[in-house]
Amino acid sequence: MRMLWHMAAAALLAGSIALAQEEVDVRPASGAAEAWLELVDQGRYGASWDEAATTFKAAIPRLKWETTAQDARNALGPLVKRKLRGARHARNLPNAPEGEYVVIQHDTRFDSRQAVETVTMMKQADGAWRTAGYFVH
Repeated sequence: MRMLWHMAAAALLAGSIALAQEEVDVRPASGAAEAWLELVDQGRYGASWDEAATTFKAAIPRLKWETTAQDARNALGPLVKRKLRGARHARNLPNAPEGEYVVIQHDTRFDSRQAVETVTMMKQADGAWRTAGYFVH
């Protein structure tokens, strides 16, 4: 069964990603993604919405996110293991406003199956990295 979580800016992940050629330190975005994923892993879906980027919040209402995330996580089962596959900086993503992004992928084992999680982080006006998109496949 293919399980997809279409959060906020799922369109960010549609199609190919235009990557920037410059070298950018992705660690701050990766750290923010880990903290956000921890909220989701703990079932704190409302808190994860609160911590998301403005584009995420504009794309999906809080209650819809909470029910969608809970349903998807219930189908996947508890997290068993998550391993970083890679993180790449991008300035332009399909169907997304121009900005600074880091696209992070994890090889993730849930109780029910193996998956790839993609978290798209967007740098906000205040300099904070926040989740703009989340996709599990």
